[in-house]
Amino acid sequence: MPDLKPYFYLCVLLLCFTNCAKDEDDSPVTVSDISDFVWRGMNTYYLYKDDVPNLSDTRFETTTAYQSYLNNYASPEDLFYSLLYNTDTEDRFSWITDDYIALEQFFDGETLSHGMEYGLVKLETADVVFGYVRYVLPGTDAESKGVKRGDIFNRVDGVTLYYNSASDTNIDLLEADSYDIGMATYNNQGTVTTTDDVVTSTSEEISLVKSTYTENPIFDQEVLDINGKKIGYLMYSGFTGTDAFDSQLNSAFGTFKSEGITDLVLDLRYNPGGSVSTATWLASMITGQFTGDVFVREEWNSDWQAYFEDYSPDDLLNPFVDVMEKQTTSNTVTFSETINHLNFSKVYVLTSQSTASASELIINGLTPYIDVVQVGDVTVGKYQASRTVYDSPTFGKSEVNATHTYAMQPLIFKSLNANGKTDYFDGLNPDIYLKEDYGNLGVLGTVSEPLLAAAISDITGTSRQISTSGTSSLKPLADSKSIHPFSESMYVD
Repeated sequence: MPDLKPYFYLCVLLLCFTNCAKDEDDSPVTVSDISDFVWRGMNTYYLYKDDVPNLSDTRFETTTAYQSYLNNYASPEDLFYSLLYNTDTEDRFSWITDDYIALEQFFDGETLSHGMEYGLVKLETADVVFGYVRYVLPGTDAESKGVKRGDIFNRVDGVTLYYNSASDTNIDLLEADSYDIGMATYNNQGTVTTTDDVVTSTSEEISLVKSTYTENPIFDQEVLDINGKKIGYLMYSGFTGTDAFDSQLNSAFGTFKSEGITDLVLDLRYNPGGSVSTATWLASMITGQFTGDVFVREEWNSDWQAYFEDYSPDDLLNPFVDVMEKQTTSNTVTFSETINHLNFSKVYVLTSQSTASASELIINGLTPYIDVVQVGDVTVGKYQASRTVYDSPTFGKSEVNATHTYAMQPLIFKSLNANGKTDYFDGLNPDIYLKEDYGNLGVLGTVSEPLLAAAISDITGTSRQISTSGTSSLKPLADSKSIHPFSESMYVD
């Protein structure tokens, strides 16, 4: 993974009209100042820079023309989103924030949460929306209130949830720090036909309050003995990328190894992604026989691609490794652990329409090497990584402009597996297609939970023909993670 700070001089070459450093004491920050940072950062790092004429190095003939361009935008956000390329397909994921402190906390796994992780679905024959509880985080308000996986709700503070269009919906009621949810029941009549699905309100209401919470991405770990097979199951909810959680992930694989598991089911159905390094290490834990081979290759905009190819081609490659290691820019090792390898030639991955980014990287990156059996639904389709770009001389956190807290998270490279596969913006298709039944989710980590049961059936040879009778084909709208402004990220550490 390239450390971009040593390459600052390239930033200097690319900036035509403005200095990378400013005297922050001269005057209070203005919209124009922040917009200048936005344009310079996007001009330097944006993956699709070559496809956006307004980001061309030769776009402006004079500083006056450049300043006039910036002043056309009422806010840094307006400028930022005007510079994104093909937001219907290629770039659905770049964002800007006016609070990078909250962004950093999110990447560390810390958010405001009441502990109820949910999905939102719209009925086909009405504008009615209902939520279903996917899982409940331990030690949270939701757990203490008795909320459990499979619970259904359709009201927030007494108001029925609805969705007419992206601009005509009230699902943002769930963004509040506290609210009451009104419980309901869901009945799909036991058919795959969605026109007869019914959601019925009940009188029960539950008050939920969010508080600061750090989610351990290892939600459940099991070893199941079934028909002579010892099956490891890991429900992993996010590639958080902190030293502590990376170490715990490695320890989980140490347990699998010592238990002598013969097969592995990796549950990524609710995992929106995260750290590329953690994804590379997880792939290395699953395997072990491919150390040094390329897990994924990176492709940047033409400026950075040319630089790496000329001066540091190995930085474009993310190989399978034997050691998890993090270093500072001065090459001081801050974290190091030997990886626990399983040396497997096959893995089962459970997916849904919430599986994104680094989770998809696991599937795409491993496929050229081992048999990856994907069970569940089509994934999101995010094959690009981003980085946090700060307003500083190097666009890193060091010497950041103290007059504001804006930062950007633009896409900076796309990932390709060893066979060159990328651009899967329609998602990755499962080998065993099975959507979750909102009326019968089952209990995570148990042999009767439908998606895990499908994987176990294939592992034990019971049957690979999975019946979808009674499962819903309703299209999900959003979930508790996607509603968060920093969701579905695959980022460079």
